[in-house]
Amino acid sequence: MAVFAYKAKTRDGKLLKGKIDSGNKKEALNKLKHMDLVVFEVDKLNTVLNKDISFRSSLKSKDFVVFLRQFASLMNAGILLVDAVDLLSVQATNIALKEALEEVAEEIREGVALSEAMEKKPKIFPNLLIHMIHSAEVSGRLEEVLKQMADYYEKQHRIKQKIKTAMTYPLVVSVLAFFITTFLLVFIVPIFGDMFASMGSNLPMITQVVLKMSTLFQRYWWAVILLVSVLIAVIIQLGKKEQVAYVFDVLQLKIPVLGNFLQKTLLARMTQTLSSLIGSSVPILQAIEVTSQVVGNRVVENVLLQAQKDVENGESLAKSMINHWFFPPLIIQMIQVGETSGELDDMLEKVSEIYDQEVQEASDKLQVLIEPIMIIFLSVVVGVIVLSIVVPMFSMFETFN
Repeated sequence: MAVFAYKAKTRDGKLLKGKIDSGNKKEALNKLKHMDLVVFEVDKLNTVLNKDISFRSSLKSKDFVVFLRQFASLMNAGILLVDAVDLLSVQATNIALKEALEEVAEEIREGVALSEAMEKKPKIFPNLLIHMIHSAEVSGRLEEVLKQMADYYEKQHRIKQKIKTAMTYPLVVSVLAFFITTFLLVFIVPIFGDMFASMGSNLPMITQVVLKMSTLFQRYWWAVILLVSVLIAVIIQLGKKEQVAYVFDVLQLKIPVLGNFLQKTLLARMTQTLSSLIGSSVPILQAIEVTSQVVGNRVVENVLLQAQKDVENGESLAKSMINHWFFPPLIIQMIQVGETSGELDDMLEKVSEIYDQEVQEASDKLQVLIEPIMIIFLSVVVGVIVLSIVVPMFSMFETFN
């Protein structure tokens, strides 16, 4: 008998969370349905010392793209929807996706629409995909939409990889600089410190500072580790507060060079998402709301939510964006043309392609720029410590001579 955690809702709308014992997942679902509950999620738990531990692997973006392309191919081959989902669940190597597809197939057999079944698995199926599939169910364009979403998530994956690549090098160099500095202060500097002390020479200010830092690291290394850990924990906790997180997002966009790169990345994502939704006949108010949820920056999210209110009150999308510093003139002009001509989705797609190309170019330039900066940074850090040792040694040699 296994233990399953569930999230469900009663008929009167009350949300419930709990655990249930059952032989398998299907049996657990049946038990919950017999309790007259609308089930959102059921996950098997491994209980050790009364702690729930989930061993499910997270769904990678590449796996998700493959899933969408396979789904589109099966639809193109004329396979029934429920059979296609069953086949995809059998082929899925990711446990989380496999379990989700099994439940989606079961829901479809009971007469539930694909989008509605997927909506009950928000950790696996993004809100954007659910809205796109819902529109495809109405228009009968499921295969086309699945291909479109595969292209969309593939492009987003490529952009994320560009950002990771740009950020990895400075992170590695910073960590390397920290360990080199720690090694020099703990093991090398004390040797010369004892030598300088035994000779009773007057030391330069830079040497005195480095020696004091060395003593601090040796005696209070645990306090340094604790301080860094607490600082990281505080930053993480502050980041969970909406107002602080908003400030962090603003600061990211204001960082020289990097901020411009992030802005173009966000603009590419925003315009592509809006284009996909509007092109699939999703109402513009709903399209703006969904885009605000997936764009990944609170500055843009707030602007889009305000734009949604303005559009609802009869104002154009371009006019609602025109006075905000985040949006450059190009995107405003293209949106104005799209709204005037009735081809907003096409214009947004063109803007997305422009910014996607600029992201590629900016990423390459950023990597070229970051490398020498980080090398200089590492050289300065190590150079200061070396200089603090070399300067008094030269003074000692002059005294001996």
